Amino acid sequence: MDFIKALFYGILEGITEWLPISSTGHLILLDELLPMKVSEEFMEMFNVVIQLGAILAVILLFFHKLNPFSPKKDAAQKKDTWSLWFKVVAAVLPSAVIGLLFDDWMDEHLYNHVVVAIALIVYGIAFIWVERRNRNEKCGIADVHAIDYPTAILIGCFQCLALIPGTSRSGATILGAIFLGVGRSAAAEFSFFLAIPTMLGASGLKAVKFVLDGAQMSGKEWGILAIGCVCAFLVSLAVIKALMEYVRRHSFSAFGVYRIVLGALVLGYYLLTR
Repeated sequence: MDFIKALFYGILEGITEWLPISSTGHLILLDELLPMKVSEEFMEMFNVVIQLGAILAVILLFFHKLNPFSPKKDAAQKKDTWSLWFKVVAAVLPSAVIGLLFDDWMDEHLYNHVVVAIALIVYGIAFIWVERRNRNEKCGIADVHAIDYPTAILIGCFQCLALIPGTSRSGATILGAIFLGVGRSAAAEFSFFLAIPTMLGASGLKAVKFVLDGAQMSGKEWGILAIGCVCAFLVSLAVIKALMEYVRRHSFSAFGVYRIVLGALVLGYYLLTR
C-alpha cells in the first residue's frame, strides 16, 4: 500500500510544485490524510527530495534555452544565456542564506496545519489583489532575458516567503515578479529557472542532514522515494506545458480563489478534529 501511496505523493508533487498553490502545504495535508508507514525522519526528507523529479522536468523542457554551450546558439545568444544564469544565482542568494540559518527552526515550528492554512489564505488574497491591481497596466518586462539584476534579486527576496509552508515557492516568485512589472509568461519562466538551484540545494541539504543524523533508509523506503520522484517528473512535464499555455490567456486569480477555499477547509478540519 505504501508504494501505491507514493504514486499519489508523486502525482501531487508534480501538479502542485509548479502551480502557485504550495506543494509543501499539499504534501503535509496528504501526509495527514494518507500517511505512510515510514519513519518521521524519512517523511521529512521525502517531502523535500521528491522535488528532484519535478526539477528534472524543467531541465528537460528548457534544456536548450538554459544551455549556454548549445551549438545552435550564436555568441550573443550564449552571452544572454550566461547572463540569465547569473541573474538566477543572484536571485537564489536571499532564500539560501535564510534557509541555511533557520531550516531546523522552521521544520520544528512552522510545519503544521494552522500555518499552512493561514499562508494559503493570505497569499490567495494577495494573488487576487495583485491581478486586479495590474489588470489595466501593461507589463514592463515581457521576456525573461529582459529581467535585470535588481528585479531578479527582488524576486529572490519574494522567494524567501516560500520558506513558510503553505506559501508556494512558485506562487511567491510569480506573485513578486508580477508585482514588479514582469509579464505572467516571463514571471512563470523565471520562477521555473529559479527552482533549479533552489530546489537542488534544498533537497541536497535535507538529504545530507538525513545522513548526518544517522538515519538509514530501508529497501522499501528507497522504493518509495524512487516511485515518488519518477511520478513527480512525469506529471511535471505535462503540468509545466499546460501552465505556460494557461498564463498566456488567463490571470492567476483562479489560483487565489482555490487557495482561499482550501485554506478555509483546512482550518475547519483542524478545528473540528482538535
